[in-house]
Amino acid sequence: MEKRRDVFQAIADPTRREILHLVSKQRLNLNGIAEYFNSSRPTISQHIKILTECGLIIINQKGRERYCEAKLDGLNEVSGWVEECRKYWNRTVDSMEDYLHELQSKNKTHGTQKRKQRGNKRQ
Repeated sequence: MEKRRDVFQAIADPTRREILHLVSKQRLNLNGIAEYFNSSRPTISQHIKILTECGLIIINQKGRERYCEAKLDGLNEVSGWVEECRKYWNRTVDSMEDYLHELQSKNKTHGTQKRKQRGNKRQ
């Protein structure tokens, strides 16, 4: 039985992100992918295994060769999470801006009242 990994775990590693980038542009066999890196073939195979286990790469056998193909719809989970974070931070920043504007207008009103009070005392 295939162990299912987390998509976030897969994209956490820069080598795996680069592998995804490569195979998103073209189908490559394992040797073709390994040529892009200074890592050993077994190391690249391990990265590809993780990407396969989380569903971001599928491997197709063609003759004696195994070709990797990107299946990027698995990244929808990541983009959904990023979108929720973006919405949260936009709301937070908007709320802070509103609060700062409120403080600034209170300070302006308070400053105007103090100047009027000082002016009245001088008369």
